[in-house]
Amino acid sequence: MGISHEGWIVALSIVVAIQGAYAGLSLTLGLPKGVGPRRRLLLAAAAITLGVAIWSMHFLGMLAIQSPVPIEFLVLPTLISFLVCVIVVGFAIFLASSAPTSVVVLAMSATVMGTGIVVMHFIGMAALHSNALMHHYPAYVVASFLIGVVASGIAFRFAFSGTNRLPLVASSIALGLAISGMHYTAMAGMTLNPATCGGGLSGVAPCNIAVIGTAMSRELLAYIVAIVAFGCSLSFLLTLVPDGAPTPETHSIVSRPLLAVGSNPELLGEAGILAGDPDQVAGPGEHRRSSVLPVEKEGVTHYLPIWRVKAVKAEAHYTSVFDGTNTFFCGLSIADVENRLDQSQFIRVHRSHIVALDHIASLSRDGDSAVARLDTSIPYSLPVSRRKLSVLKAILDGR
Repeated sequence: MGISHEGWIVALSIVVAIQGAYAGLSLTLGLPKGVGPRRRLLLAAAAITLGVAIWSMHFLGMLAIQSPVPIEFLVLPTLISFLVCVIVVGFAIFLASSAPTSVVVLAMSATVMGTGIVVMHFIGMAALHSNALMHHYPAYVVASFLIGVVASGIAFRFAFSGTNRLPLVASSIALGLAISGMHYTAMAGMTLNPATCGGGLSGVAPCNIAVIGTAMSRELLAYIVAIVAFGCSLSFLLTLVPDGAPTPETHSIVSRPLLAVGSNPELLGEAGILAGDPDQVAGPGEHRRSSVLPVEKEGVTHYLPIWRVKAVKAEAHYTSVFDGTNTFFCGLSIADVENRLDQSQFIRVHRSHIVALDHIASLSRDGDSAVARLDTSIPYSLPVSRRKLSVLKAILDGR
């Protein structure tokens, strides 16, 4: 016999999945910037938040089942399903963040996470105990697995790909719907057949298994699970996701004196750490507004003179800045960095790359596109898109 679901609990489970996806993706986006203990904390928080949201969605989905036979939840399989979800999600996020630009690594991470979600689902289904035998149609099992992998791919594509991403809210909705879709696809392929025992005139009779219901109602348990999921997401968002309000260090360089944070002359060479008016280190013709970039290295904030920038690469919502010797983290998006640069000295040769024109040593073809190599002491190359190739060649030929 098939099963039906309580509509309002189904809706609640989808909302839980979406809000958990939003919180988990928000935390995951901070991983490229996090270093040391903060990175580990962000990784743990993202794993727990996404894990709790995914597991809560599935648990609510099971609570939504309407069946003519009594159903109860076995404690041990339920706890195991939760632990599997958190551990696998955490491992997949760690794997994806270790090589965020690798398509192969992101695909592997999505497969690991998707497999973990499906395994968690069927362990959770094993926790259902009733007077009926459970049967799963293989086609629906395969479909739910594919949806789980795609859902994971959406999460990692948004968090680590760097370009062509949906807004955070839209991505969270897509991920939440995909997670919910995986669960209810698997449930659509499940049937409950009344258990039978030997005996009676026909030799076969229904089993009368004594099933003890839960002490609290299904509705109350659904409310408690949802509140815990929302509380977990909210607590991590409030404590670990930084304030999005603009600050002088991350959004604009104003005309007042800049105070240096930390000091490490080895990182910034002769320019050192900037103190006082940024125009003191501005190169010839540079505008006061764009004389420095706020960057970070080993957890310390510095102000890098624009004339020392050789290349910029997009990393999710952030960027990495190469000065010929060191690579720094920058909290600005590639569009914000581009607006600060002198357009006569820098060019965006790819949707994810900006280069200083004076430091391009060679330009070689790579199919329809090209690869630019810099004249820096440390080898550095970057792609040039087909659309920008002719423009860049014309500029270089005219210099």
